[in-house]
Amino acid sequence: MKYEYKLLTSEDKVPHGARRKSSSLNSNGRGTTSGLKLSFLCLVICVVLLLFVFGVYHLYFANTPPTVTMHASESTKPFTFPTVTVKFHESPHIDIHSTRPPTNTKSQTTHEQNEHADKHAGFVSDNASPYLAHLASKLGYSKVQYAAIIDAGSTGSRVLAYKFNRSFLDNKLVLYEELFKERKPGLSSFADNPADGAHSIKLLLDEARAFIPKEHWSSTPLVLKATAGLRLLPQSKAENLLNAVRDLFAKSEFSVDIDAVEIMDGTDEGIFSWFTVNFLLGRLSKTNQAAALDLGGGSTQVTFSPTDPEQVPVYDKFMHEVVTSNKKINVFTHSYLGLGLMAARHAVFTKGYSAEDTIVESICVNPIIANRTWTYANVKYQVSGKENSKSTAEQPVVDFESCLELVKSKVMPLVKPKPFTLKQHAVAAFSYYFERAIESGLVDPTAGGETTVEAYRKKAQEICAIPNDEQPFMCFDLTFISVLLREGFGLNDSKKVKLYKKIDGHEISWALGCAYNVLTSDEKFNNS
Repeated sequence: MKYEYKLLTSEDKVPHGARRKSSSLNSNGRGTTSGLKLSFLCLVICVVLLLFVFGVYHLYFANTPPTVTMHASESTKPFTFPTVTVKFHESPHIDIHSTRPPTNTKSQTTHEQNEHADKHAGFVSDNASPYLAHLASKLGYSKVQYAAIIDAGSTGSRVLAYKFNRSFLDNKLVLYEELFKERKPGLSSFADNPADGAHSIKLLLDEARAFIPKEHWSSTPLVLKATAGLRLLPQSKAENLLNAVRDLFAKSEFSVDIDAVEIMDGTDEGIFSWFTVNFLLGRLSKTNQAAALDLGGGSTQVTFSPTDPEQVPVYDKFMHEVVTSNKKINVFTHSYLGLGLMAARHAVFTKGYSAEDTIVESICVNPIIANRTWTYANVKYQVSGKENSKSTAEQPVVDFESCLELVKSKVMPLVKPKPFTLKQHAVAAFSYYFERAIESGLVDPTAGGETTVEAYRKKAQEICAIPNDEQPFMCFDLTFISVLLREGFGLNDSKKVKLYKKIDGHEISWALGCAYNVLTSDEKFNNS
């Protein structure tokens, strides 16, 4: 129902018969119509109440993604996510993603239709009004809740602290604000000095303390999940690091569970990332979810929902069921250990050398590079370029074809299972996919973040033909990414890759999915 209100101004004419004399006069002799004042006040109150009721209904009951529960066949804990919404941020930073026209609401099921929807509908988040959520909180219809997640990655550690409003009406979480801070090197680099590793995490924890009001600390879950960096360490060294962090967390005054500090399973990492990406892109409740490609330092994750039910048995144990309020989503996810960017560098740079050798030459590095220090798994290497028949003193270049074949020989044996139906999906890529595209000039930060598989290959050829002293390993990095996408994952040259670091001001990270899972799977947070 549509209501129309018209306010009287000095130029609006009131019918003469509708005028009533005032029962009192002020000192200037002007009548004060107390009845009209009262009526106007009642009208204003009614309007405010109508808008508020409509707003609360829209916020909590309309156009919201479904409640999602994930049942992982190999995971010991269920993945449980609430119905959520995200505040839209008009951030001052440049957001690297495609311009987004209005959402196309029609279901698209084929590969071509999905691509058409991506091109014309864009990626749009399922977003309700954060202002109404804030108003509901002020009026006592919701409460503030926080979560602090630390991502202990192979190349750096990051703290992501989230502020939510939780509705008293339906227990729904509304993401309102977040903190993101990063420190390098990663926790795994402190393998021989756990105390220093714990101190690096303490500095991030201090950032979370400053973001989260002290009165909320005891009701805020604090979690650290380590990824491929610690997975690649000897078990004793990894456990020493984790124990040092556990001691730190025990004194933090935050809510810390017994399993709050642990090495994260690759399946969890993939599913949490997939959830984060598709929620922020507004695809979680649609039929054409985006595939999430995350390239880290030690491993890479590929997660997507096969569009054809007949594909599901093909991936067997790598499938996990996502149950929503009105349908089930079968999701493929796998973490390819050893196919992270830094792990791949190490495999290629040390090709032909013994495990003890730290002075190496590589055909994937330009001959002008000499004894460049590079650290991997706490070992410092001196990396130099290798002379080749195509390089001259006047024009030193990498033999691209030789490098390409070497990278293929290292990548292909590790791509098991091969996600051969990935090509049927819209691809959202982040982490090193995004960073190397920006740093190499493949994608202009001011123009948007969409490229193709072929563009990665061409940019790799271009960079390998340039004696670039400032980016000594960019030739290898881009060559590796192009091989991973094309030969490894089976994507066609023309396949579009949408690159993201943030969506609507929110970092693309598995941490957001992890935060939702913690806040909804643990009764003490649900009922606090």
